[in-house]
Amino acid sequence: MAGDSDSDDLPLTRRAARRGEGPSETDASATAPADPEDVETPVRGLPLSDAAFPAFDAERIPPRPPMPSPDSSETHAIREQWRARRGEFESHVTQAREQFDQANERIKQRTGRDLIVAILIGVGFGAVLIASLLFVKCLFVPIAVAAGLLGTYELSRALRTGGRRVDVVPQLIAGAAILLTGPFAALWLSWVVLIAAVAFVSVWRMVGQMVAADGRTYGDVLADVVVGAFVQVYVPFLTSVALMLLSRDQGEWWVLGFVAVAVAADTCAYAAGLAFGKHPMAPRISPKKTWEGFGGAVAGSLIVGVLFAMLLLQLPWWCGLVFGAAILACATLGDLGESMLKRDLGIKDMSSWLPGHGGLLDRLDSILPSTIPAIALYHLFSPLIGS
Repeated sequence: MAGDSDSDDLPLTRRAARRGEGPSETDASATAPADPEDVETPVRGLPLSDAAFPAFDAERIPPRPPMPSPDSSETHAIREQWRARRGEFESHVTQAREQFDQANERIKQRTGRDLIVAILIGVGFGAVLIASLLFVKCLFVPIAVAAGLLGTYELSRALRTGGRRVDVVPQLIAGAAILLTGPFAALWLSWVVLIAAVAFVSVWRMVGQMVAADGRTYGDVLADVVVGAFVQVYVPFLTSVALMLLSRDQGEWWVLGFVAVAVAADTCAYAAGLAFGKHPMAPRISPKKTWEGFGGAVAGSLIVGVLFAMLLLQLPWWCGLVFGAAILACATLGDLGESMLKRDLGIKDMSSWLPGHGGLLDRLDSILPSTIPAIALYHLFSPLIGS
């Protein structure tokens, strides 16, 4: 039978174990090997001897320390000590929070902004901008287009608040055409699109005025047309110049460079003016701008310009000085120009959707005019790269 043949193939010890028999002690001692390593492994399922398991000694286990009673004096003392330390920690936290709030309030009263929130938002936007330029160059295009359209909307709404007739929808349509032409078309086509966009918003305003017939004078209508053209040149076209520069060879480094210089000038001017500002620079236009702050802007822009030229583009150091000075001049004029525009409109910020900064255009006022010297110096200094 199959079962018997399987049993015959088993070793003697296993067959004896299955039948409940086993070799006698004499046979086991006679057949036991001299070397312990030669001992066969016990068959699975057979009982092992007590020698394989050491005896359990309960005395080797250390006794459990006695726990104090919940109502004992020791437990009460520990609880009171913990409560005292927690109260001390909470008082320190409350005191530190009050000191921080007082310092932040003093800074806010002096600057008119929540500095902590402004720094956090600025760092976040800067990280997104740098990442798009360093890692995926084409991602900067939708960021710039979105910023240009939002800036166009903010400026149009601000001008409408000041009494100007600016049509928001045609401004956005014309601005989108200018922005999308910059990185994908030749320079001459960008100029053609700009002229067409200005004509489009101007004709729209004149036709709208004829339909409205609200009694506005010819001078008012002409002023509205000029203001509408200014919106297209100031926001969409200057933003498209940055996209033109981006499409050039190593253009992302030049975009990063002029943005870094403009931001450094603005930041250093703010810090120096906050710490040392005593002499107003243009009190009728912007009372908070000081000559001490302008000195900080000069130092910051020149240092960043030299570092940008030598480390990123392998240009001579004097090219960095020229680059930093040109960006500083345009950034300062752009900042003062927008301050004068807001004062004329009777507003503090272009909008309020960006906490600590006002509006997006309040942060782009020094960057947008800097696109013109940036692309001009690119064509001037490109032959010197690597020399």
